[in-house]
Amino acid sequence: MTLLLEVPTPLGPGRWHIDAAPEPVATLLLGHGAGGGVTAMDLDLLARKLPAEGVTVMRYEQPWRVAGRKVATPPPQLDIGWRGGVDALAADGLLTDVLFFGGRSAGARVACRTAPDYPVAGVVCLAFPLHLPGRPEKSRAAELLTPTVPRLVLQGSKDTFGGPDEIRAATAGDPGVVLVELPGADHGYRTAKAAPFTPADLRARLLASVADFIGIPVDPAG
Repeated sequence: MTLLLEVPTPLGPGRWHIDAAPEPVATLLLGHGAGGGVTAMDLDLLARKLPAEGVTVMRYEQPWRVAGRKVATPPPQLDIGWRGGVDALAADGLLTDVLFFGGRSAGARVACRTAPDYPVAGVVCLAFPLHLPGRPEKSRAAELLTPTVPRLVLQGSKDTFGGPDEIRAATAGDPGVVLVELPGADHGYRTAKAAPFTPADLRARLLASVADFIGIPVDPAG
């Protein structure tokens, strides 16, 4: 059962959606994207599947969404909101010694930008938005390269915010980046109906990749 925990931040209340492992060996904190919330398929999948394998998953609802606003706040405020949420968990003793940051799209950017200030073991980037569609010259590679800990990037081959080849080129020379390609998937991890790589295949690869990155065995069909 998902536990809701509202926490104070300098920007107003944030909200954690907590799926706790019975005997946690690690904690994965996940942020949502600018256009969606914590119920996105990938965030929901990890929250449903990983706790049974010993990973507590906490999805963070940024203050702007808790307040009912439709448009995301600028990146500096997203970082403030995220830090406030993480600091509240730490103050209450709710984090395990093994801690991972992560997120979808804008949430992945926040996780990368803030990871150096916390004792995280790694960062999970779900559809990292390397640039705006059609604007490759406005690269956000510096954010992806900011953490010194390992980063897992799960990128759809048809992601208009930057495909796997672009991620590969942008992170060349950084051995800490692990790239997993999701064939035929777009930025929202959607695939064509007739594609050989099905939604079920995508979910299985996503779950197995994150579990392997964290260092736990997992049965995608479990």
